[in-house]
Amino acid sequence: MDQHQKLRKQVENQARRMKKARQEQDTLLSQTIYIGTLGLLFLLPVTGGAYLGLWLDNLQEGYSVFWTMAMLLLGLIIGGINVYLFIRE
Repeated sequence: MDQHQKLRKQVENQARRMKKARQEQDTLLSQTIYIGTLGLLFLLPVTGGAYLGLWLDNLQEGYSVFWTMAMLLLGLIIGGINVYLFIRE
């Protein structure tokens, strides 16, 4: 009977773990929100940098894309860091 009780306890523990894992499983909505948040964390600095660079280029006389490209690159770097830090949490 001792082996029977051990086996029963193991099966109960496994069933409890499976039930807990099923309850903690992410839903499709939560995964969609997570991906959307990652997108915003990346795209907002890129877009902000592009617009800031465009504004700075328009302050100069003549045709220039120096600030637009510089701020776009800075936005890419900041967006990448944002996503990295968010995923690391």
